[in-house]
Amino acid sequence: MGLTSESAPRFVERKEETKSSAEGDTRPTEEETQPLANLHGSSNMEGADGRNLRVATWNVASINNNPFEYFVSHDDPAYLKMMQDIEKFMTSPGEQDVTLGEIMSDRMFKELAALVENAGIGDLEQAMEYWEENLRDRRVVADFLTDTEIGAKRLCSLPDRVTNTIHSGMEIVCRPTVISCYREALPNIEQWWAQWKDFMFAKEVQIVTKTGLTASRRVCELLDPIKQSKYPAITEAEQACSISLQIIYLAAFDASLVFMMNLVAPRDWHRIKTSLVDVLHQNKCVRVIDILTGPVYASCDVIFLQEVSAAMVRDFENNSNMKEKYHILSPETLDGKRDQNSIILAVSCRFSKESSQKCSQTWGGEISAQIIGLIDDVKSAPIAAGDLFVVCCQEKVSKTSKLSNIKPAHQHGQRFIFASFHGDTDGLATIPVVTAVKKYMTLLTSDESAVAAGIGSAPCPPLLVFGMDANTYKVHDEGKRQGVIDFTKHLAMMNIATCWGAVDPNLYTTYNARTFLQPQLNKAVRFSDYDTSKLTDKNPKDHILFESTTSHLRNVSGGKEVRAKYVFRDNTGDGNFIADMPFPTSSFPSDHAIVCVDLELVPHHFSDLVSS
Repeated sequence: MGLTSESAPRFVERKEETKSSAEGDTRPTEEETQPLANLHGSSNMEGADGRNLRVATWNVASINNNPFEYFVSHDDPAYLKMMQDIEKFMTSPGEQDVTLGEIMSDRMFKELAALVENAGIGDLEQAMEYWEENLRDRRVVADFLTDTEIGAKRLCSLPDRVTNTIHSGMEIVCRPTVISCYREALPNIEQWWAQWKDFMFAKEVQIVTKTGLTASRRVCELLDPIKQSKYPAITEAEQACSISLQIIYLAAFDASLVFMMNLVAPRDWHRIKTSLVDVLHQNKCVRVIDILTGPVYASCDVIFLQEVSAAMVRDFENNSNMKEKYHILSPETLDGKRDQNSIILAVSCRFSKESSQKCSQTWGGEISAQIIGLIDDVKSAPIAAGDLFVVCCQEKVSKTSKLSNIKPAHQHGQRFIFASFHGDTDGLATIPVVTAVKKYMTLLTSDESAVAAGIGSAPCPPLLVFGMDANTYKVHDEGKRQGVIDFTKHLAMMNIATCWGAVDPNLYTTYNARTFLQPQLNKAVRFSDYDTSKLTDKNPKDHILFESTTSHLRNVSGGKEVRAKYVFRDNTGDGNFIADMPFPTSSFPSDHAIVCVDLELVPHHFSDLVSS
């Protein structure tokens, strides 16, 4: 049972100029944009009647270790030229495709070998032979960077993942490479080499071990062997010396990027990189707070956020505007390893985190573990730490609210279950998680009805509002990738609706593609193929879910139906959506659009609730 045409949400979008100007003026009329303009006004704060709820969801994508990994809509025209020149070099390098031995001299390699030996890393001799016989004479582009076998063996991407950005106590340290947030200039191979070898072999970082203790390690000591059991492409001989090989491959990879960048854009690349680091990393939290507290989203009652770092949560808590306005709700234990957490902001003047002392029902707190415990097959639903956060909240009832006239059994305010979720890459965990939440609510209602049978009427059933990056895709691939149409069919069977109503798979909330400046070049997209490549992520991933009706509980006085009135997406931070524009951008620091919806809470038999 989904949304009927009568109750379907009105999709409202304020569109700025798009690339498809030949299609004419695609902007909505004044009448169409009026509901969106109203979103800048106040919502249900103190004295509200509880009939409306303004909700937003946003995957802020806080992990941006490589500022060049995805194409970005940048204000500087030099950015686009640089990316096109890199693509040209990677596809047609010509005589400029020198060998690795020409970039890393024999002197540098002997120095590297001595550093590896002094670090006590075994099997160096075999790794040195590998360099001499298999790597030194390879051409940078044709034989090294574009070698799919190297990608399959993960000899560059795995050590990059471990050493790119390291959280060392309260400090963040970055490897001296083109593809990290390292801010120092790397104008030539010699200067890069001096900084790189110091970072890998002399720099000590503070890490948390598997036993939970803090230990000091050199960066080179953080690498683990590459096992053939996990990566079948690697040979037994390579596995035996895989740590030494990773160091050699990583040095060759980083040197190749420094060579390339100083060849194609010597005057521009570092300036462009630092501008991206500022937007996507250094000043990202400031911009996120500016957006969330700005005129468009200041009127939201609830904001669901995904992929939030622990540092961003601290910044929220230390921001006076955020702290004064919201209950900043986060998991009891934040995930510090992946550092991607789902959290919820609920306006404190409307919601209580705990039950009123006068309420006989205990209602409040986190229930994420209970939900995960109800998933039928946890192995088939890959949920990483921090991805799911579910809490119980209760609406306050002010003296001026219409709800203050409700009969005593229901005058404690509407109960809500709020959930924020970040789905796995292929979206395979999304339906099992939603199913588990629905199962929890069904069991809760059944238990409360049984208890109430002997003492009177049951409390009003809680309402579900669920913001998520569902990782749903335009096209469904059974068992491999979750399609959005199939997703909404499952929702309908559970009497749950998405804010989009009858989903249009073309209403995407992500639009990005990987560049050639990252270690998995099999995922790179040519700029000319940006809009058509199967590797481009242009999909309807983000949703706000709610129970479309509690009609199965109409015998319980106080049941409500939730309807979506207006919904819009935003890839600018100011309520606009620019079609055909990839994001993140130089002013919008996420690869996910914000989704915002006005929900209307319509009581069944409302006259029964209000005393005469």
